Amino acid sequence: MAEHRFGVSTHLFHQSRLTGDHLVHIAAHGFDAIELFATRSHFDYHDERAITRLGEWLADTRLELHSMHAPIFEGLRRGQWVGPLSNAAGDERRRAAAVAETRAALEIAPRLPYRYLVLHLGMPSAAPQAATNNDPDAARRSLEETVARAADVGVRVALEVIPNPLSSPEALVRLIEEQFESVDLGVCLDYGHAHLMGDLGEAIETVSGHLWTTHVHDNRGREDEHLVPFGGTIDWDGAMMATQKIGYDGVLMLEVADTGDPVEVLKRSAAARQRLEKTFVTF
Repeated sequence: MAEHRFGVSTHLFHQSRLTGDHLVHIAAHGFDAIELFATRSHFDYHDERAITRLGEWLADTRLELHSMHAPIFEGLRRGQWVGPLSNAAGDERRRAAAVAETRAALEIAPRLPYRYLVLHLGMPSAAPQAATNNDPDAARRSLEETVARAADVGVRVALEVIPNPLSSPEALVRLIEEQFESVDLGVCLDYGHAHLMGDLGEAIETVSGHLWTTHVHDNRGREDEHLVPFGGTIDWDGAMMATQKIGYDGVLMLEVADTGDPVEVLKRSAAARQRLEKTFVTF
């Protein structure tokens, strides 16, 4: 079994403006890669100076920019979404605005290459106004536009499993195989979301032929808590066994939340990484 690589999403620092120290902490805890969460209050992907600084921080820490999480809102204020963005909005103006923000995040790639754009189709069903933001036709149009631009800049689009009808494991695989069969399109398996939505083992099997990247976090089966693995009710031995069985050997990207002290969360994440590594050795 090849040794897995582990990364950390800057989701951990989402409430703050991203700094070089954040990346130093990630590297110091033994992680190899990051996923950058493209939210303008966290990292302003429109700002040339911010992009330049990020390149310097990546070089200093030797972290790989593995993936970019496409924008899903304009900012965070006291933990609340400000200016939600939905590429599946029934309103054409709002749909186009969401696609434009995703395109702006893609424009970083020629300067700071990354492998995957992780994309939400629509919004979680529990989000306010989800009913008008999860239109299948709008999602398909947005995806066509986004995939075309991503290909131009050498980025592959991975659709994230999220709790809405567009983005269940079954719906994403059906979309890829029936409507985008000739397009280079894959899946980001979010273990926490799949656990909330039903049987995680079945989700892993369902997406197995299209799995490109991951979000690894835990919950107690009721809310999307983004806990450090082993802090909730996911059976990680079973999940990693299923992941190994389908032959996935890509990055395991921890997308954990700040519960008050992000460095302490990183310390627990590093310990969880060691436990996850042992599950691969065992089976």
